[in-house]
Amino acid sequence: MSEPMIQREPADIRARIQAAAGLSLDRLPMLQLIFDRLATACGDALKHRVASTIFYSLSGVESGRFGEFLDAYDANAVVGIFHAPEWDGHVLVGLDRDFLFTMVEVLFGSDGSEPPVEDERAFSAIELRVAQMVFEQVGRALESSFGLVSQTPFRLERTETRMEFAVIGRRSNKAVQAKFLFQALNRGGEMFLVIPQSVLNPLRPGLAKVLTGESTARDPRWSQQIAAEVQKTEVTLRAVLEERHLTLGEIAGLQVGQVIGLDATPTTRIKLEGNDRPLFWAHAGQAQGSYVLRIDEVINQDKDALP
Repeated sequence: MSEPMIQREPADIRARIQAAAGLSLDRLPMLQLIFDRLATACGDALKHRVASTIFYSLSGVESGRFGEFLDAYDANAVVGIFHAPEWDGHVLVGLDRDFLFTMVEVLFGSDGSEPPVEDERAFSAIELRVAQMVFEQVGRALESSFGLVSQTPFRLERTETRMEFAVIGRRSNKAVQAKFLFQALNRGGEMFLVIPQSVLNPLRPGLAKVLTGESTARDPRWSQQIAAEVQKTEVTLRAVLEERHLTLGEIAGLQVGQVIGLDATPTTRIKLEGNDRPLFWAHAGQAQGSYVLRIDEVINQDKDALP
């Protein structure tokens, strides 16, 4: 009589243990890089809309319970619920009260001379519309930043002002929260991003990678713009016909009207310098009534520049 076959789980037991234990942020270096890129992208997206100087910066990343993160902003923030279809999951982005008040002032041209708003009232229709605009920009920034490890659009499904309605999972579920500081007009606020651990678990291999060296992916338009701006830089050139070394005593003995003889002739090569560095050998000549230089060869920096 044959023994019955034992059915085994196909899933890797190590992955299941890691998922149960929670994410170790120290083992996900790409996550920090993605959040830094997100802060930069959010700041760049606003620069063409405002006249004041603004700053976005990542202030911290931590792991914990989803409900605990939301309780800290109860009745004090607007949140946007984003769906990432390729991940089959949701992420939450929130803007606290100080963030929204500061953003409204910046967008409407305030110079910061008035004291900041400290009212605990409900958010106005204009403030909620500004929040909608910020969320749309953050969605595009999320797609660009997370594109380092996984391509997916982030679609804003709804906004909420009450944290109990900002549900994308159980309150006891583990999650990662990133906080971003927004500064403008000598004041500021906070934006926060909450991602459930269940969404990040499939991305763990990509988030654990460490980027080394220079990325080969370059923006050709950016490279062309840099090259064009560099080529516009003004450089002062100096033509040196001959150099004479004098002692300090000889220089002190020079008199007005004294003539210093030179050994150079019209055929002597002239050294062309820029920023006190020898660049080219040239010969002097005339063209259309002006003195001109004709470049003969490049000076080898490793050799003596004197003829």
